[in-house]
Amino acid sequence: MSFIEAIINFFSGAIFRDAIMADLNRMYITGTPMMQSAISDVGMTPQAWNGAVFSLIQNLSQTVILPIAGVILTFVVTYELITIIMEKNNMADFDTFNIYKWIIKTLIAIFILTNTWSIVIGIFDLAQQVVSNSSGLMLDSEIMNTSLLAEFEAQIADMEFFQLLGLWFQVQIAGLLMNILAIAIMAVVWGRMIEIYLITSIAPIPLATITNREYGQMGNNYLKNLFAVAFQGFLIMVCIGIHMAMSSALLVGATDASVSLWQMVGTTVILVFMLFKTGSIAKSIFGAH
Repeated sequence: MSFIEAIINFFSGAIFRDAIMADLNRMYITGTPMMQSAISDVGMTPQAWNGAVFSLIQNLSQTVILPIAGVILTFVVTYELITIIMEKNNMADFDTFNIYKWIIKTLIAIFILTNTWSIVIGIFDLAQQVVSNSSGLMLDSEIMNTSLLAEFEAQIADMEFFQLLGLWFQVQIAGLLMNILAIAIMAVVWGRMIEIYLITSIAPIPLATITNREYGQMGNNYLKNLFAVAFQGFLIMVCIGIHMAMSSALLVGATDASVSLWQMVGTTVILVFMLFKTGSIAKSIFGAH
């Protein structure tokens, strides 16, 4: 190899090494802007994510759905009172305790109905607090430490120009997949938020039945779905954390830079698949259907 070729290889190699490390740093340490936005959106409450939509849903729920829920509640408590009277041999064996119990249940039902919005939003505030705490723990952990790329950089230090060129192309493909991952996260997050708005908009109707022993299953299942959607955000953060940890482990323990890079691509594909399953996983955990 001539002196000029050696100089070209040296400077070209240095340029590609810097480009490769910069791309890996952006993908797995600082994150792409789209990825950062997606992670930020996961930790937002419904009112913080889109205040205009939140206000619209709240107004619809309180002005359109709540009166209907009041009619349903009236029917439910009246039907339950008639059932209590009829099941005791047309009051021949009537127990006044049942009337007191019915009054208490009715008062509880009215309280739940009039405070439906506060109950629903309180559940989401609790879940988002958990999500925010988990996000903070991940950002402060060694998963996000830039020193994790040091070993990978040492592996490519002695690579020649064409080896670095091939690795650079592979990094670009991995970067494209990371952008696809960010879009997938955004789709899951936005879809979850829209589902939250849909569920909360009709909350008074199922909660109007929750104290009734015959129709209460509707309200109970509604609450299960509510908790499932609320804590789906935590499962999304767990998926992102697992991906970061696996990617970092592959970088540090790798013996072949190209192999470790494609292993990281594999973990990215798996993460995208699991992100779309977080909703069904959350519902199975809380027994919702």
